[in-house]
This record gives sequence, C-alpha cells and structure tokens, in this order.
Amino acid sequence: MKRLFLIRHAKSSWADAALADRDRPLNERGKRDAPKIGDRLARREIKPDLILSSPAVRALTTAKIIAGKLAYMRKHIGVDERLYAAEADELLEIIHALDDHLQCVMIVGHNPELSELAQRLCGEIEHLPSGAVAEFGFAAKSWAEIGACPVATVALDYPKKS
Repeated sequence: MKRLFLIRHAKSSWADAALADRDRPLNERGKRDAPKIGDRLARREIKPDLILSSPAVRALTTAKIIAGKLAYMRKHIGVDERLYAAEADELLEIIHALDDHLQCVMIVGHNPELSELAQRLCGEIEHLPSGAVAEFGFAAKSWAEIGACPVATVALDYPKKS
C-alpha cells in the first residue's frame, strides 16, 4: 500500500508587498495552523518515509513544522524546485519517479496545482484550503502506478475542520 499526502502550505502573509512570492512567510494564522495539522498527523502515528517540499518559504516552513511534530528529521526534508509552480502533470511525474521502497510520502506545495492533482486522483476532493492535508492510499506496488490505479482510501483534513 502506497500512502500519499498532498499538503497545501499553511496561510501565508501578504504584508510585505516588496517580497518575492517565493519569500513570503507564514502569517500568524499559518503559524498556528501548521502545528495543529502536524499534531493531528502525529496523533494518528503517521510516519513518512519522505517529505518533499517546494522551496518557497511558506511551504518549507510548513514542512518543517509538520516534520517536527512527526519526529521526522528536518534535515531530511527534500526540497524540489519543481514543486514551486508545478502543474498537476509535473507533480504526477515527480510522484511516478519516487523510489518504490518508499511507502509513505508527503508533498508540501501550492494551489491550484495540489487541488488539481487531488481532484484528478479522487473526484471527491475539489479544493485544498490553506494548511489542508489530502491523504490517499493506493493498492500499488510502484509509485509509477499512481493515477492509473484506483484510490483505495481517501481523507481530507484542514485546520478549520472540527
């Protein structure tokens, strides 16, 4: 069983208009929400084999906060330039290239691409709000099968969900 988590970065700040988009940090709500989502994953005893993040500050900060909650070494977070402004097809290519010994992978990135990929994988999920975690389980032996094989399990969590 392959488990894929698509995580949209927590709420980001638009306070400094001079900052490049890649450099925007989390805002106060994002700083509260990311640990909340990390705690929820930790309570479920989720143990990722790999966390991949966009290089954007808001995504990488979200990844680091979640990693800390999951006892995943932050230095092992993979930063992949392609996750910044990648289209759904590109995200799927990244997933297809994952090493098959990995069973549980988290990808931390952006919308609209993550929502588009989630929609493609499972029509039940239409939109990922800030800080959302879409979890997919696949009865697959290879990551290359993802997208072609049906989703076995699906779950959606987000900070405002009670």
